[in-house]
Amino acid sequence: MNGKRGTASPGTATAAAATTATTWLDVAPGHPFGPSTLPYGSFTGPGSPEPRVGVAIGDLVLDLTAAARVLLPPDAGLFAAGTLDPLLAAGPAVWARVRARVTEWLTDERHRPTLEPLLVPAEFTTPRLPFTVADYTDFYASEEHATNLGRILRPDGAALTPNWKHLPIGYHGRAGTVVVSGTPVVRPSGQRRAPDGEIALGPTTRLDFEAEVGFVVGAPSAPGRPVPLAEADRHVFGVCLVNDWSARDVQAFEYVPLGPFLGKSFATSVSPWIVPLAALRHARVAPPPRDPRPLPYLDDTDAEPWGLDLALTVTLNGHPVSRPPFAGVYWTAAQQLAHLTVNGAPLRTGDLFASGTVSGPRRDQRGSLIELTWNGAEPLVLPDGTERAFLRDGDEVVISGTAPGPDGARIGLGEVRGRVSAAPA
Repeated sequence: MNGKRGTASPGTATAAAATTATTWLDVAPGHPFGPSTLPYGSFTGPGSPEPRVGVAIGDLVLDLTAAARVLLPPDAGLFAAGTLDPLLAAGPAVWARVRARVTEWLTDERHRPTLEPLLVPAEFTTPRLPFTVADYTDFYASEEHATNLGRILRPDGAALTPNWKHLPIGYHGRAGTVVVSGTPVVRPSGQRRAPDGEIALGPTTRLDFEAEVGFVVGAPSAPGRPVPLAEADRHVFGVCLVNDWSARDVQAFEYVPLGPFLGKSFATSVSPWIVPLAALRHARVAPPPRDPRPLPYLDDTDAEPWGLDLALTVTLNGHPVSRPPFAGVYWTAAQQLAHLTVNGAPLRTGDLFASGTVSGPRRDQRGSLIELTWNGAEPLVLPDGTERAFLRDGDEVVISGTAPGPDGARIGLGEVRGRVSAAPA
């Protein structure tokens, strides 16, 4: 893999400006939702219970459902239902055209009279799950995370399993438990083994977060036809942040021999704003060196780089506890997609696949509590003096992220937040 920054294919890159765009709106310089970002979401606004498709710009949300009826009539149907589903299915040529038009509207003063009445302060909106999740797949793509977990769970064995550097390991989750940021996370129950060896059903005592990056599939693929690395950006629409909540005690008891089940399937939170791949062209970087060299369908040595220089921050009750770096993730999204489909499994519009926990080489870059506290042996001490081995009821976790943009700008990924609620009585 060369070290050059790559560019997306023409279908997704043409709408991305080479330099920082300027807007007629009063958006603070350096705002993560500036005119170079323009993420899509779904929301309800004051006095309007019907969902709308929106585009975030600064601290405002443009009602794209209404704006398209006036300024983009041929494509207005894409936004009429208030969900991103039709836009996702329309494919890369339409994605590029819509992004180019929205960029023009928000950077050309002549559109101001039309759009000003359609801008809503973000604080007065309620986010909705922006698309219908078809399938959810979670990978295990960070070498640092996999190594840490191996050392914790298999202290007398090899940190990495023999297959880890040959393929992106993953599992299928439950699409029906993917929820939008801000949705309460109810402490789940499951079978777990107590320290005295007794097996019982009860609420998890080892609830954890996982800081991840998600990729949203737009255009589907045909059954029986794998998606090669070079075609990933024809199918992946954009990026979101993911918190794949985990019940570590339930997971530890159930995962042999088939892997995660109840310990992972109760809630997966996603950020409300989907950042198009076109906004991340300046964040493309070469991924880490691979050894051994992957099989040809995963070998990206001479391909455009799919590494992404994303900076994540995790806060617990408002206190930063980790800053995981996504650029070091071993298996890229393109490789994950290629492996997901190599057996002929088709992609569907709305498929969501996530990176797995993102961790870096330093302790303050570990993307989960099981790593940060070394399975509870080294609890975190919070500013209020309390300690955390795992999450307590009432704790709130927020994961945010940014990426490099044109001319030194930062592209915002927004945030995904969730507060833990007590298990049902």
